[in-house]
Amino acid sequence: MLNLKSFEVWFVTGSQHLYGEETLRQVDEHSKVIADSFNNASQIPVKVVFKPVVKSAEEITTICKAANATPNCIGIIAWMHTFSPAKMWINGLNVLQLPLLHLHTQFNRDIPYSDIDMDFMNLNQSAHGDREFGHIMSKMRINRKVVVGHWQAESVLDKINVWSRVAVGTYKMKTMKLARFGDNMRYVAVTDGDKVSAEMKFGFEVNTYAVGDLVKVINQISDAEIQTLIKEYEATYQMMSSLASSGAMRSSLVEAARIELGLKAFLEDGGYSAYTNTFEDLHGMRQLPGIGSQRMMAAGYGYGGEGDWKTSAMVHVLKAMSSGMQGGTSFMEDYTYHFNPANPMVLGSHMLEVCPTIADGIVKCEVHPLGIGGKEDPVRLVFNGQEGPAINVSLVDMGNRFRLIVNEVDAVKVTEEFPKLPTARALWKPQPSMEVGLQSWILAGGAHHTVYSQTITTEYIEDLADMLNVELVIIDKDTTIRGLKNELRYNEVAFK
Repeated sequence: MLNLKSFEVWFVTGSQHLYGEETLRQVDEHSKVIADSFNNASQIPVKVVFKPVVKSAEEITTICKAANATPNCIGIIAWMHTFSPAKMWINGLNVLQLPLLHLHTQFNRDIPYSDIDMDFMNLNQSAHGDREFGHIMSKMRINRKVVVGHWQAESVLDKINVWSRVAVGTYKMKTMKLARFGDNMRYVAVTDGDKVSAEMKFGFEVNTYAVGDLVKVINQISDAEIQTLIKEYEATYQMMSSLASSGAMRSSLVEAARIELGLKAFLEDGGYSAYTNTFEDLHGMRQLPGIGSQRMMAAGYGYGGEGDWKTSAMVHVLKAMSSGMQGGTSFMEDYTYHFNPANPMVLGSHMLEVCPTIADGIVKCEVHPLGIGGKEDPVRLVFNGQEGPAINVSLVDMGNRFRLIVNEVDAVKVTEEFPKLPTARALWKPQPSMEVGLQSWILAGGAHHTVYSQTITTEYIEDLADMLNVELVIIDKDTTIRGLKNELRYNEVAFK
């Protein structure tokens, strides 16, 4: 699990020399109280660092440059306690390369009716000081999150939590490396894309390796390492009898463990946070990674099947955002439909690789034939997904830009048996309905692969789209086909 306290956001308060030493001293004191409160709040997972009040263009530019240059600083929370003339902020905002949250609050929650005087008014000017700050950012076309409310309110803490987690995800996206073992599935459009444009836009590297490079590492794994991992399998999952120590398919489990350990070693050695493979390119491997890919995702790695590097990157980013939260996130695919008019649903699955963090109840370790790939029968984890609200997220290359697509869904409890389906699976109902949800996804150009999350909500993806300045299409309970078509037309102009 990622330690989010290793990342920090800076709490920066704006003012000006006009107010005098005493007022500025109080501004500094109040700002430190708020910053310390945020840093100690259980809702905010990152470190919040107080910075002395900035009072001039030079101080503002200096602190923005310092934030950029601090490796573990992932963003700035800015607040105007008094009136801070916004022309002082122009150069600093121009050089700032990190996400910004504009906190529109004030130190006091209530108006002190019986005591309020002009000294109080001069000190507590957020109501119009933040408007000045907001104006210059709108004029400069700067994306930011605006959070309104008293700094002790639960709603404010919750929104800062979301923003700070997304700032972590943005940092990871800009610094991560992704390994592709082989190419993408032949002739498939949506899993392909412009990797150079992606690195220019998002920052992450996508590098391709021959499958033989991975096989070389897999073959160096020791028997002792394999036996240790198999003991972990046996202690964690309900094992199929054929995988027992004397079972007929025990050798498949040994090979699956060898592959998982090889994958982990290769990625760790290269500093990779995500990877892809494809069943069409397994030269030198005895089976397609199943349990290995599932467990690597559970450990926080990104994964994409059939060479889908965009979905793999997004799996890792959402995993990073949700570190320490309840619920799961997985690589997923809309596999088949239940078109019963009384109870329409989507069956989500994949031939092997669904993350066990979304599992409901028992997770079984099994081995079954796989009709594609031409290799030995792979070992996989089989389970049902949990019920509850979730989202499906897709990052697609539209040619002249990238587009993020979100569909809010409602996962339902799996009550039917799947005696012949040897894969992990989940059932859900797309919003606003089966017909409109699926039609909207197709109109928006969404991929057949997604990141499925019961932890991350749409608000996180909205913040991510703002931080990355990327187009976002949301399909939820309020979506209509007419409205979506118009939105897509408007976006063609806005993002051209």
